[in-house]
Amino acid sequence: MRRRGRVCAALLVVLSFSVAAGCSRADHGPAPDPSATAVWRPEPGLAWQWQLDGRVDPSADVPVYDIDAFENDRADVARLHRAGRKVICYVNVGAWEDYRPDADAFPRAVLGEPNGWHGERWLDIREISVLRPIMERRFDMCRDKGFDAVEPDLVEGYGNETGFPLTARDQLAYNRMIASIARERGLAVGLKNDLAQIPQLVDDFDFAVNEQCAEYGECARLTPFVEAGKAVFHVEYSEPARAFCPESRRLGLSSMRKRPELGVWRDPC
Repeated sequence: MRRRGRVCAALLVVLSFSVAAGCSRADHGPAPDPSATAVWRPEPGLAWQWQLDGRVDPSADVPVYDIDAFENDRADVARLHRAGRKVICYVNVGAWEDYRPDADAFPRAVLGEPNGWHGERWLDIREISVLRPIMERRFDMCRDKGFDAVEPDLVEGYGNETGFPLTARDQLAYNRMIASIARERGLAVGLKNDLAQIPQLVDDFDFAVNEQCAEYGECARLTPFVEAGKAVFHVEYSEPARAFCPESRRLGLSSMRKRPELGVWRDPC
């Protein structure tokens, strides 16, 4: 499994997590009516900022921010909106995280093998009836905080050692369920990595998020999203920008280099 852009102590990166930052439902305010506005559809080439390390720093002059669902509150999202930004809500949907405030909502039966990140275990995505209400509550949180879209992480468990006999069909069913609960709440939804299933899922998702396609020589596999007029938000961690930016521009990707901790620093194409 490739790294997925979270801040975890297992890789000598300190996760500054605060349950108090943005987890109080009293701060959410009334939920917007999903039928009142169309779902946002980001177009190819939009510049973006991806910051999962703590509360958002709004200093990057870009039109799109992707930030953690739990570590930011409604006021953080509203501040970005006032500056003219669209805001994506990062949510882990494929693994249990023992440091999240809703960790106790997951039955132990759906918790699989550790996924390589401190305090995390793969989920049995076949148990849709168990996981759907949990994910609905998380997406409700994104909606109620005013986010425009969701970035669901770890949606390719079937290709990893999860402790469960997951199949590609299981993953397709789960990913489509995730897309549906986002859309039901008026949220755009992005497909994170899962390159092998892009042909089957491009119509179900509004944009893509990718890590390290240049390093692995796979960026052309994201072309179906660009051809459909949908943005591909892409990062590299070890490749210098000069090495991947020419191809990213040719393919229409929204690319930048980030440090693994996903803090404020960015080196865009």
